Amino acid sequence: METVIILVFVIGYLAITLEHNIKIDKLIPALVMMAISWALISLGIDDFSQWFDSAKHSLMDNFGMLPHEEKMHLMEKTLLHHLGKTAEILVFLLGAMTIVEIIDYFDGFSTIKNAVNFNSRKKLLWMFSILAFVLSAIIDNLTATIVLISILQKIIKERDVRIWYAGLIIIAANAGGAWSPIGDVTTTMLWIGDKVSTGKLFTYLFIPSVICMVVPTFIASLLKPFKGTLELIEPDNKPKNKFSSTMLFLGLGAIIFVPIFKVITHLPPYVGMMLSLGVVAIFAEIYSNSKFAISSSNSEEHDAHANHSPVHRSLSKIELPSILFFLGILMAVAALESLGILYNFAGSLQDSMPMLGTEYHGEGVSDLVVLLLGVGSAVIDNVPLVAASLGMFSEPMDNELWHFIAYSAGTGGSMLIIGSAAGVVAMGMEKIDFFWYFKKISWLALVGFIAGAAAFMVTRSIF
Repeated sequence: METVIILVFVIGYLAITLEHNIKIDKLIPALVMMAISWALISLGIDDFSQWFDSAKHSLMDNFGMLPHEEKMHLMEKTLLHHLGKTAEILVFLLGAMTIVEIIDYFDGFSTIKNAVNFNSRKKLLWMFSILAFVLSAIIDNLTATIVLISILQKIIKERDVRIWYAGLIIIAANAGGAWSPIGDVTTTMLWIGDKVSTGKLFTYLFIPSVICMVVPTFIASLLKPFKGTLELIEPDNKPKNKFSSTMLFLGLGAIIFVPIFKVITHLPPYVGMMLSLGVVAIFAEIYSNSKFAISSSNSEEHDAHANHSPVHRSLSKIELPSILFFLGILMAVAALESLGILYNFAGSLQDSMPMLGTEYHGEGVSDLVVLLLGVGSAVIDNVPLVAASLGMFSEPMDNELWHFIAYSAGTGGSMLIIGSAAGVVAMGMEKIDFFWYFKKISWLALVGFIAGAAAFMVTRSIF
């Protein structure tokens, strides 16, 4: 039965990886393989000889000797445990996405667009790379990529020029997301799972992440596409929302407050995110009412607002397919973890893999394993890889291993355009060809990944 479950996972995984070829959204195979995996576990519960206790991070003794009813109760308890841990991540992401949509409702990101008043290609490259790096640490790399490419489309006419900028934005956004607990889904998973803390994450990964962004950007600035000047699209004369800047800084500040709230209260991050969402929503409603009160002569607009508040509108625009995909993939990986498959795989991987650099607390996990995880995240989605690592390794919180995994999984996905959420969304927004990215951008991402990894190996020896 274990073989069948692994086969279901592999087939589902291939369907996720090849979503653009088979024209089926990746959330569908993720949900299907999750449901089938747990159904097979339930139907064949008496055939399994081992069970993984997630709380103790070890295999249970004498699982095969338990009666059927007790096995079923244990399975339900384990399923509820994993659903709770997954829900923490999903509720957190829902809150963050809604805040960003509220900012966009008030045209808050126009503040960034209005800062572009020069046409030097090199200056624009550095500006967008730095913005992607900083914004992704605050509003996550996926959202930062969407925002910046949307701004690019409003200021640069030629698509052939824009896709070069988009490629470097992907690299910078993934690098920026790696050192922030709210910057990337995988880093958020490690943070919520009590594997990394905010302070140590910054200490270990900020310098490697900066290098991972700066090195490719510097090399790209020497290339032909980023030399000279370009023609910018003339700004439109649409009246600016007077609350745009206020909502931008309020929303970003509210998201930054979440890690602070966790440190002060020791409550799960989603609680702080819900508080931040509530505060931002209050101001959104107040400012929206003020906005419509001023223009009350326009009855159609006023009636429209009565039916669609900024909060309701923002909730209707969040990326629900992404939320369902994370649900499916995390719960599918949890099925493999519960059967002890990931734990046993980790043991065989550690025994067979040659050592490179540091062994973490003498348990045989080498740097090469983590680097390969980074390369793997470029080929397949980094979310299940990190979810698998949570079930494979048992190092304590803030061990160097978890920080290196956060860096590798977060930045390694830049090496292929399908390797990260930021890359996939950029691919869709600008219709970037997979092989164009592979030829023009992948090598830059690889150089940045290696440079940042080398920097991490230096910083961990210092701290």
